Amino acid sequence: MDVSAVSSASATAGSAADSASKKATLDYDTFLTLLVQQMKNQDPTEPMDATEQIAQLATFSQVEQTIQTNKNLESLLQSSTLNQAGSIIGRTITSADATVSGVIKEVQVYSDGLVAVLENGKKVLVGAGVTIS
Repeated sequence: MDVSAVSSASATAGSAADSASKKATLDYDTFLTLLVQQMKNQDPTEPMDATEQIAQLATFSQVEQTIQTNKNLESLLQSSTLNQAGSIIGRTITSADATVSGVIKEVQVYSDGLVAVLENGKKVLVGAGVTIS
């Protein structure tokens, strides 16, 4: 089983998630800077409503939580895909159109799905209509 391809996919997904987290942090810092500047430069006769400030903070907090949730979901999906890939090695697969069949030697994991490599060297995309026994 070729583990290097899986490690590479993990590193790519991890760096994309880290990038999103760094961007969210940068945006959060920027938001706080803007909020402080807004408070410093507001009209003293008509100060900003505290309710509006809290609503802005709550909205930004919600966006940050959504980014974290997406990061966790990506990790969960990746783990599920790797489990699925490992569980079909050694089993027999038949393509959806029944033109290719054989025992699965290895599974290649891509961001959009799995490709089963058979003992005879042929490849089958694991998807709808494929039979695994």
